[in-house]
Amino acid sequence: MWSNRLIGSFVFIALTLPAAVLAQDIRADVRDAKPVVPSPAASPLTPEARADIFMARKMYREAVETYLETKPPTAIVYNKVGIAYHQMSDLDTARKYYERSLKLNQKYAEAINNLGTIHYAKKNYRRAVSTYQRALKISPDSASMYSNLGTAYFARKDYKKATESYEKAMSIDPEVFESRGSHGVLLQERSVTERAKFHYYLAKTYAKAGRTELALLYIRKSLEEGFKERKKYMQDAEFETIRTLPEFDDLMKLEPRVL
Repeated sequence: MWSNRLIGSFVFIALTLPAAVLAQDIRADVRDAKPVVPSPAASPLTPEARADIFMARKMYREAVETYLETKPPTAIVYNKVGIAYHQMSDLDTARKYYERSLKLNQKYAEAINNLGTIHYAKKNYRRAVSTYQRALKISPDSASMYSNLGTAYFARKDYKKATESYEKAMSIDPEVFESRGSHGVLLQERSVTERAKFHYYLAKTYAKAGRTELALLYIRKSLEEGFKERKKYMQDAEFETIRTLPEFDDLMKLEPRVL
């Protein structure tokens, strides 16, 4: 017969061994587990970031007030304030803020470019050209600045230099004329007086680059806007390949728009 002492030993082993094994497993799990680091609270938006949101929503006055909460203001912030006033057609105040931006950073190409758009809007095209050229000396790979330079040349009826500038812009960014953003830090000028002729030159630039669909698009736009020199489309070497397309024939059959 089993003695009570022996039976007690077996009971003790049966009860304690699993507990010991479990304790080892728990210690191992704790040792191997990665510490839980609480995620940091989301950082509040800066005044500049909040103002950028107002700009995207075209709430320009609110944007100005919020940008100026930045202490101290930076060249970028002053430039953005200038753009906000520019969008509200307050060109004189916009110019003041572009100039304040340049006092903080004389080589801030975006502010120089935007100052050029002020000269352009005031029809001081010669000064616009020199200002865009100044910006390009600092930022020579800016497609938008070359586009602006071309538009200033176009306004001065220097179509050769305008075309050269447009071609340079497109070589840097093939989509430069299709982009529509205007609330960042650099403005791109699109307000031309002779829009029909402007679209003719864009069509010519796209045709020379082999971008047929966009060339046809701007041929159509120029004709719809009353371009009077449609014979150029039949004579210019840049349109030689496009003249073989049935879409081109259809465009040439459009009735001239009476302005």
